[in-house]
Amino acid sequence: MTEAPQTDSATGPGFPAIRTVGVDGFLVSFADALDERANRAALAFRAALERESWTGVAECATSLVSAFLRFDLAACDHAGLRARLETLLASRDWYDAPLPGGRRLWRVPVVFGSEHGPQLAEAAELAGQSTDTAIATLCANPVRVQTIGFAPGQPYLGQLPENWDIPRQTGLTPLVPQGALVVAIRQLIVFSVGTPTGWRHIGQTGLRLFRPDAPDPFLLRPGDEVMFHPADDLDRLRTAPDGGAVAEALT
Repeated sequence: MTEAPQTDSATGPGFPAIRTVGVDGFLVSFADALDERANRAALAFRAALERESWTGVAECATSLVSAFLRFDLAACDHAGLRARLETLLASRDWYDAPLPGGRRLWRVPVVFGSEHGPQLAEAAELAGQSTDTAIATLCANPVRVQTIGFAPGQPYLGQLPENWDIPRQTGLTPLVPQGALVVAIRQLIVFSVGTPTGWRHIGQTGLRLFRPDAPDPFLLRPGDEVMFHPADDLDRLRTAPDGGAVAEALT
């Protein structure tokens, strides 16, 4: 493993780091666990890779704390591309880089609790809050789309305050529906499909996150921000455009 120059980030020694993935990929990691600054760095570095538009780079993507690129072996070689990555990594402190442009703030209505969020009270108790305070906390500030994964268009959102570092369940809920809002480990997920989960189901949105027939099939993008607010008419949300969510550009 070749390591790029280290920074003063609290993410630990050895980061950022470049790893080979298979025969045609590189993974540039900024931490070995979720960290706000590492997520910011991964998003900024991916945007920089896309701006560079290097010949032979076929794909760029981000995970929670890493940026991945896949390349065409017929157009570039490992050594040359690694050298370019090392030069780009050394060009600035990516942990303090601004988030990429083109991001949006989504204001998303949620029906919390009752049969639409049956584990809200349990999750709030684990976080040391009443249900009312928990809802207020979860709606107080935007959360960032840290990555898209697990299912098409599905966002991992965070990070929540430290008291929301609550564990996953030891068992699985057999099925939560599309649009379910779940919580664990200082993160929120809105499910893009119905699925079993070990995360606690606390609310329900009308979001349809994966739209395979649309020009842009994923509603949310990494780097977008989501601001939740309470609602009480789920049937209306499910029939409203974008589940009743509205978006505005972030500068």
